[in-house]
Amino acid sequence: MSATDVRVRELAEADWLPAKRLRLLADVAGQNRLAIAGLAVIIFLTLFSFLGPVFYHTDQISTSLLLQDLPPAGAHLLGTTPEGRDEIGQLMVGGQSTLEIGFAVAVLATGFGLIWGAVSGFIGGILDAFMMRVVDALLAIPILFFVVLLAAILTPNLFIISFAISVSSWPATARLVRGEVLSLRTRDFVAASTSFGARRWYVVFRHLTPNVLGITVVTATLQIADAILIYAGLAFLGLGLPPPSTSWGKMLSNYVENNLYSGHWWEFWPAAICVVAIVLAVNVVGDGLHDMVESRLIRR
Repeated sequence: MSATDVRVRELAEADWLPAKRLRLLADVAGQNRLAIAGLAVIIFLTLFSFLGPVFYHTDQISTSLLLQDLPPAGAHLLGTTPEGRDEIGQLMVGGQSTLEIGFAVAVLATGFGLIWGAVSGFIGGILDAFMMRVVDALLAIPILFFVVLLAAILTPNLFIISFAISVSSWPATARLVRGEVLSLRTRDFVAASTSFGARRWYVVFRHLTPNVLGITVVTATLQIADAILIYAGLAFLGLGLPPPSTSWGKMLSNYVENNLYSGHWWEFWPAAICVVAIVLAVNVVGDGLHDMVESRLIRR
């Protein structure tokens, strides 16, 4: 076989590699029906929260004593709240803030933790020890204390709450990424890049960071679930967004404070089901992504 034929064959195989890889990942994803169902739940709740108000118009600012605590009926399919607002409209508005904080925390915490862990694990030495002590110090600070401190200084809003939860979430990602980088930095491709004079920052961002993205994506999905639970807990304790803004956790808090023994189930169960559904869906999607990453690593 001539050199030209060999080169043509190599190019043909290289062209097919991405298709084979995508087909492999598609097969793994297709076999995990729970992950597909979880993704469908996430998409449904996202569309329900953000596109629902476009088609289902309700007044979520004004209050009405004449409409408070009405049971489910034709005009209000899930009843009304103690403020006289439509329950379905409240679920939509509450879902917006809940999902926004969940996704924002995943992006902020994962992005910063990825860079911090990659730099710490690759450089090592005194800098690694210092950066890991910063991580340990942040892990020792309770999230509730940090949020209460910020709430006493600043008015809580989406950015402040997302930032507070992200501060308590990124150290776990940084530790995970650091452990992966410690094993990757001894690989041949990193040694070859360094021997050719590549700068440390180039090696970190060009070689190490892309190789830990798979595991980091899995961690990001799980952080969405953790952030939603943390935010629901904070809102339940009254540390969420100020009125008239609401969230699913705040809706649960209002029920416990005002109607715990009244039998107004429609003011509790819809929000509780939404919280459980989104957290469960994100977790099963994370498990599915983990299986895809493991399959890619086994066949690497």
